Amino acid sequence: MRLTEADPKGLVRESYAIEGITPGECRSIFMDWALSLPVGLSTPDALRALIAHYALDLPDHPMSEVLSDALTAPEQPRRRGGRAARVPGQA
Repeated sequence: MRLTEADPKGLVRESYAIEGITPGECRSIFMDWALSLPVGLSTPDALRALIAHYALDLPDHPMSEVLSDALTAPEQPRRRGGRAARVPGQA
């Protein structure tokens, strides 16, 4: 995947150029990036392209962590609450 496809607005590129950027600011930029991806573009492929281009050279940059975290699958949700959780013997 070409870098211009993976980062069509240059948001990730610009985040790496901002000196002193915080992890929170990187997460905000990431959300803007994710929402700006064209329909049908593979998000994991775009993330891998961005990581290969930016994060490998700058592993300590906050955006590198955000991009890497985005490739990690979230934990399966667990049921919380409800009658079965409050009443013993109910399943």
